[in-house]
Amino acid sequence: MTISSARRNAVSRAALVLSLACIAGAAQAQSVIPGDGGDGDDGDAIVVTGSRPITESESAALEVQKRSDSLITVAASDSVGRLPDQNIAQAASRLPGISVERDQGQARYINLRGAPKTWTTLSFDGINVVSPEGRDARFDSIPSAIAGKIIVSKAVTPDMPGETVAGNVNVVTRSAFDYDGLHVAGKGGLGYAELGDRKEYEGSLVVSDRVQAGEGELGVMLSGSYYERNMITDNFETDYEPVPRDQRPGNATRFWAHEAENKLYRLTRRNWSVSGRLDYKPDADNMISLRSLYTIFTDDEARDNYRFDLDDREADLSNSAAACTITPNATPTTSGYADVCIGNTPQKGTVYGIDIRQRSTLRAFRQSVFTNTLAGDHTFGDGAWTINWAANYTQSKDDRSVVGEATWDSPSARNQRPTVTYDFSNPNRSSLTLFGTNVLAAPVRYQAGSPMTAIDAFTKPLSSFNVLDAVDTTDAYTAKIVLGHRAEMLGGEATFKFGAQFDQRSKEADEKNINLTSAAQFAAAGLPTDYNLFSLDKKFLGEIPMGYTFRYFDIAKMRTASRAAQAAFPFVPATGNNYDVREQVFAGFAMATLRYDWGSVIGGARVEHIKNRGIAEAKIGAAAAAQVTAEADQTLVFPSLHVNYDVDDTKKLRLSFNSGAARADYDQLRPNVVINDIAQTISGGNPGVKPERAYGVDSYFEWYMKPQGYLMVGVFYKKVKDVLYNRSSTFNSNALDSGGVDRSTYVFSGITNGGDGRIYGMEAAAQLQLDPWIEQGGAMDFIGGVGISANLTLNNSRVTKPAVSTGGLNVPARKVRLPGTSDYVYNLGVYYEKYGLSLRLQYQNRSKWLDTISDGLADAGDTYWASDDELDFSARYAINKNFEIYFDASNLLNHPGRRFSDPGSLLTATGIPTKSSDSQTIEWERFGRRYSGGVRFNF
Repeated sequence: MTISSARRNAVSRAALVLSLACIAGAAQAQSVIPGDGGDGDDGDAIVVTGSRPITESESAALEVQKRSDSLITVAASDSVGRLPDQNIAQAASRLPGISVERDQGQARYINLRGAPKTWTTLSFDGINVVSPEGRDARFDSIPSAIAGKIIVSKAVTPDMPGETVAGNVNVVTRSAFDYDGLHVAGKGGLGYAELGDRKEYEGSLVVSDRVQAGEGELGVMLSGSYYERNMITDNFETDYEPVPRDQRPGNATRFWAHEAENKLYRLTRRNWSVSGRLDYKPDADNMISLRSLYTIFTDDEARDNYRFDLDDREADLSNSAAACTITPNATPTTSGYADVCIGNTPQKGTVYGIDIRQRSTLRAFRQSVFTNTLAGDHTFGDGAWTINWAANYTQSKDDRSVVGEATWDSPSARNQRPTVTYDFSNPNRSSLTLFGTNVLAAPVRYQAGSPMTAIDAFTKPLSSFNVLDAVDTTDAYTAKIVLGHRAEMLGGEATFKFGAQFDQRSKEADEKNINLTSAAQFAAAGLPTDYNLFSLDKKFLGEIPMGYTFRYFDIAKMRTASRAAQAAFPFVPATGNNYDVREQVFAGFAMATLRYDWGSVIGGARVEHIKNRGIAEAKIGAAAAAQVTAEADQTLVFPSLHVNYDVDDTKKLRLSFNSGAARADYDQLRPNVVINDIAQTISGGNPGVKPERAYGVDSYFEWYMKPQGYLMVGVFYKKVKDVLYNRSSTFNSNALDSGGVDRSTYVFSGITNGGDGRIYGMEAAAQLQLDPWIEQGGAMDFIGGVGISANLTLNNSRVTKPAVSTGGLNVPARKVRLPGTSDYVYNLGVYYEKYGLSLRLQYQNRSKWLDTISDGLADAGDTYWASDDELDFSARYAINKNFEIYFDASNLLNHPGRRFSDPGSLLTATGIPTKSSDSQTIEWERFGRRYSGGVRFNF
């Protein structure tokens, strides 16, 4: 029996795409691609056929940027293939102003010019697509093999949806009209991950052709790709807290580790895609396009999680506020947790008889996007009029199912638990040493016993077993039509566009689980209560020094137990997590583009009327949970203006004014709430929350150097209003009123709007092909072919975090940075390309960035990710015009990803001046270097 019905349609959908491709594929409709020329000109197609593909693809991409009437950055398809980039996030991260957030070392989310990831939207061929996760556009589920080019728009124009705040990443898929006739290209390769000696596999194939159809022409394309990455991850995590019973002097700035843990992963991640496209051009003035794309990301994760519950006996600690003489004591009467009097500190100490809480988890995550577009571009009236239309249906699925999770806990007897000596003084190391625990009598005291290295030698009976079936499904429909007219006006050439668009997105969360907690239930599922009978005697595959050895759980036994549990027990709906949210957007826009000898001006506005409806189970007072429907609507206006001035034929000045709104995610709009009319409180989703509004200005200078080169420098500023936060505040909405009860004044805990703020910064970029300078210097010929690229983004953000009272702590309003923002991000690259040999070295670096904003000190302050960098190398050698061999090396520096908490800002806001520090590590991971090689072919 399968866990999730989400997988049942995978084969049929792939077959549908393949069948569609046989009778129909599609080519791009340039009129709906922001920054792609806007006039259906095939000259925007980037096809590299020469002997120096890096140079030629960069040159073609720069030409698209130069001719654009708005601020964009372009990555050509060969640039994507020429670096070890398996997904769109990693490929786009090479471009100016872009940084990424990673998961398991793999680029996942994109931050544009330091803005939060929720401000970046994703589109395929100009149609915005909802990510399986929701509004957090997740880019690691999209293989780069499907991209003909990637266009990043940083300045929003009226023909783009208003939810595009920081910018849009438009994946322009490949078209048969990118090539002259029959075209076959592909690659096949193998790889190796250094950590754990894991394997990688990759392959892709593109087949296209152009055929005559009466007086017109058909372009047909079929493509597919597959990438598999097997991984081992080194990890430790430490969770800090203030301890209420620690009242000794200096306690206000002491944060103790209440839990230390290792999460030891065995992972297999796969990306695969299949797409079909058909273009029909009956004549030069008309084109009809049909596109279908199905892309899947799977994450099969086996996680052994050992958690040391250091604060298990916190209640034993004296709450005296008197100063004490620090006297080391190896036989204390308490566990020693948070006890400064016996010599323990937050960095070093010993805790006696602690609880091991172990979890063995087998996950089967799967995300898919199935998008289908029918589009047309038509020109009539001797070229004076155009009509462009598109209809799209997209289904996104986020399958969060867990095959099985077994939890094992130490017994209550202290002499059956470990004593742990800890050392957290090194931010890159969590040092734990295990001992047995001796219980001494008269009075009862605790003592470290014999050293222990095998953690599974401690008794840890099975305490629970869970199976989760959770699938979120989003169905999205888009219809769009744009009427364009060209005319002479105001001494220049004017292009007017009037458009209408309708979007409907419905997201349904369906979650149910099986939860076993008794010995009889374990027996029915065939589960052993002794972990050693559920595990493998297998050597640790990672490299991190943990201070103990362990046994991996047996994946096959986990699957067997899961099937037995599903056969013996029914799934129970998790009604508190299930919801059905629908969003409808009715939009219209008007814009005009005026082109002169000196440049161009674009001005216009977009109006959107948004209707939200949410259905979910809610608990109101003492009554049983009941279905609640909440509705809200609003109308927003988004004006924009863009001015492009040609200083000469190589230099441009750009100035833009734009606006946008980032709406709360669908799960945050759900009316899954608990309403207490007596206490006048509401907790859960917030269907009445307003969007974040942003108003920006950009000013840029671009120099397209001859014979080839590019220099750019620019500044940007955005004012932000109604920033979204998770906090407690007055609900201030009538969306949940019923039975004549006004609940708008209740205290709400969840997503809500906060204060205002701003983000500003600058970016600079350079791309130079050094051949002309080398030749002028009289250097030897083989030294030619050298190119360099560099870009830098600096930004500064501040928003007001409203005052909040939580856990007895009153925190006044304070200034914080926007989540996801780094002070600086830069890329450095150098390449050599000559005689069929291509070599490229690329370095990325971003400074620390804010991850979460804390309301109180329960989590020891705001959390940040430390500075992150990566060095990659790629090499290609063209055997002949049809075949080349390649080698890629990724993550050569192998620096860890590290997250830390910093209470400094919170403490200072409450009147306790404290310096910020990054020494309190809460998560640390290392992933290892990766190498791959293979063959590419092109006919």
